[in-house]
Amino acid sequence: MKSVSDKLHRQGLLFGMYSSAGEMTCARYPGSLDYEIQDAKSFASWGVDYLKYDNCYHRGRFGTPKITFDRFNEMAKALKATGRDILYSLCNWGEDYVHTWGHSVANSWRISGDIYDSFARPDTLCACVDPNDPHCVAPGTHCSVLSIINKVAPYTDRALPGGWNDLDMLEVGLGGQTEEKYKAHFSLWAALESPLLLGNDLREMDATTLSIVNNPAIIAISQDPRGKAVIRISRNTSVPKDEFDVGETQVWSGPLANGDQVVIFLNAANEDLEMSASLEEIFVMDGVHGTAPQKKQDWAIHDLWSNGHSRMTKVNAEEILAAEAGEATAQVLRRQRVYNATETPYAAGIKAGDSRLFGEKVGTVSAGGRITVPVARHAAKVFRLRPLSGESKTRKSLEKQEL
Repeated sequence: MKSVSDKLHRQGLLFGMYSSAGEMTCARYPGSLDYEIQDAKSFASWGVDYLKYDNCYHRGRFGTPKITFDRFNEMAKALKATGRDILYSLCNWGEDYVHTWGHSVANSWRISGDIYDSFARPDTLCACVDPNDPHCVAPGTHCSVLSIINKVAPYTDRALPGGWNDLDMLEVGLGGQTEEKYKAHFSLWAALESPLLLGNDLREMDATTLSIVNNPAIIAISQDPRGKAVIRISRNTSVPKDEFDVGETQVWSGPLANGDQVVIFLNAANEDLEMSASLEEIFVMDGVHGTAPQKKQDWAIHDLWSNGHSRMTKVNAEEILAAEAGEATAQVLRRQRVYNATETPYAAGIKAGDSRLFGEKVGTVSAGGRITVPVARHAAKVFRLRPLSGESKTRKSLEKQEL
């Protein structure tokens, strides 16, 4: 395993390892339950950077937050004792109220059953679909993008720097969804501060997929220094339904470190629709009933999916994929001015005002106004609102205050 790790590190990649807090993994290989110290030492000696720690065959050690916390905390302590920085990804499918204690033991925690490559299709195996019951006891598998965001909606605020709600791996590029669906999927995972783990085969990446997952304006939302996930500010289920009787629209909004605001209009209805949100709704976390000071400001509207501005063109993506590995690829990336986060971290790029991270200005909204936009079926529009003049108002109300 050390040789595999070394090869990946030489390629500029990190090395991920998988195990389970059970006597076996989900594929029935030996698990790490009761062998945490021994296995953690092995992981560290191999140069592991990331551990996904699953929940199969746990010998009945679940059913209360305390029981499950203790089981996963054993590996947390063992990893820490090795002295190596290993990102700890806890995966208990959202059981036992993990969103209330996951940040005490891990860097991320899964909140649902396993995702599959579908935007909205319901599946019997994914039983936890009632957004009013986010603590369903049978999380299952074959969960759609829409079912997962509905599952996490009641507690997106539990994400914080160092500990994140994990919405499962990205399905972008696997072929089961349209380009617009994949753009919506990627945007929501970024804005909800979920870890962005590519689920497609890097060796078979096509130009469309590369242009989606390499959009720096969307990744900048994920990597924003504030680390605040968006919240859902509206949801409408009285819209045309598809063949599975699924259909709804949603608007999500959240603050960014420099005073900007991200707004996502998600159309999961079965037809193209015009969607709308007022500044009062968009800034509701800064003050209810129109009391937010941001409502009294004028804002520029920046489209984060503008082709050739933030998102690379497919022609450019094809050129990158066709280039020989090594210096030839590096030259293409430099010539195209592809954002290099290793050279300039996103926090630094945002502070410097790098235009590649802010999308294309497509309009404005005046104080007290409303944003109205057409959104295609099963698609999303993603905007970054920027103050037109002066600094954004102080936003103390966003932080929970102790009394």
